[in-house]
Amino acid sequence: MAEETTTQPAAEQQNGGQQFPPQFFDCVNEYLELTNKQSQKYGEKNISLAALFASARFNAHVFLSAVKPIAAAEERTAFLDYMSTMYRRMLNEHLDGIGEERGIDVGDSELADEYKAAGVKIGRLKDGEPAAANE
Repeated sequence: MAEETTTQPAAEQQNGGQQFPPQFFDCVNEYLELTNKQSQKYGEKNISLAALFASARFNAHVFLSAVKPIAAAEERTAFLDYMSTMYRRMLNEHLDGIGEERGIDVGDSELADEYKAAGVKIGRLKDGEPAAANE
């Protein structure tokens, strides 16, 4: 899977209102280079699943390293909700951005209202078509 790694839409450059540091994108690009290399050998679907598995394992490790053991059970659901929401948002941003770069209509974005508020014109918003969810 050849990824465009040099540009990031404005919506995905934000992290709680702050831009990510350049080393963040260096790390992302390095990771994508590895997954692209592995995809050539093992196939995109296999590496997609392996990347999800590795990400889940690493994030579980980070959570359990950061949380006080006595609070792990109590904070588990909030952590799962946070990570699931964050992944869905990132997936939406990448579908929108990569779809735009490749000229593919990926449908109405779940982030259409945020894009409109920020003045970002991407996908169907670029052509002035209202998102169905916003009608």
